[in-house]
Amino acid sequence: LPQVLLLTATLAVLSCVLAVPQLRDPQANVPRYEFGYEVNAPDYGNDFAHAERRDGSDTSGQYRVLLPDGRMQIVSYTVNGDSGYVAQVSYE
Repeated sequence: LPQVLLLTATLAVLSCVLAVPQLRDPQANVPRYEFGYEVNAPDYGNDFAHAERRDGSDTSGQYRVLLPDGRMQIVSYTVNGDSGYVAQVSYE
């Protein structure tokens, strides 16, 4: 009987310890990433690229594409918190 009580008490303590919420690093759930790609296939008339970086609610990036008239269109953009998508378009 003492062994059963000891086992029951141990299981009760263990279940209480496991039920306590674990503290987490608040930075662990902050979205962070970077990506980029580039395609340059002059035989097919393709020249475009895209790169983006995000850290929390701040995102920035740029994409470019070769237009049929030979100009390169470049779009640089940011998204900061609630400001929405803000783009600047230029041509080379």
